[in-house]
Amino acid sequence: MNGQPELYKILNNLNIKFEYYEHPPAPTIEEAKKYWIDLKATHCKNIFFRNHKGNRHYLVIIEHTKDLNIHGLEKSLKQGKLSFASEKRMIKYLGLKPGSVSPFGLINDKENHVYVFLDKNLRNSDKISFHPNINTASLVINFKDFERFLKWTGNRYEYRNLTGDLTGLQDM
Repeated sequence: MNGQPELYKILNNLNIKFEYYEHPPAPTIEEAKKYWIDLKATHCKNIFFRNHKGNRHYLVIIEHTKDLNIHGLEKSLKQGKLSFASEKRMIKYLGLKPGSVSPFGLINDKENHVYVFLDKNLRNSDKISFHPNINTASLVINFKDFERFLKWTGNRYEYRNLTGDLTGLQDM
């Protein structure tokens, strides 16, 4: 299996079963959709942001068919304008390169610096899929196991309405 051997070891230690699907490089959603045809899971966009000052980093996870309400998220966070984090920041905090962003990269965030936002609609998923920290494969796991993985990482996370109207949300 391609990917990070440490990730597979962690999933096995947590008794998280996963389905592994190897495919050609899929650095974008458009490319990945070609290989997801037979995968029965909710597929996600994983977007890594930094705040205006560059001192906070966020991993935003939404269903791949949805559009992120970025302005609503910015307004609710009161952190200034969000922008895509650089490759340097991505490597520093997630150990990942562009095109391979995945919540599984949180295994490399030893200081639990990255805050995770998940669209609340993802909770309706039975199974969910992500790259195993490289874009030449996809892993499918049960959603409840994914939540267990998130708790294990120690990173803070929360569910929000990220694809609809975000007015009236409290700050973090």
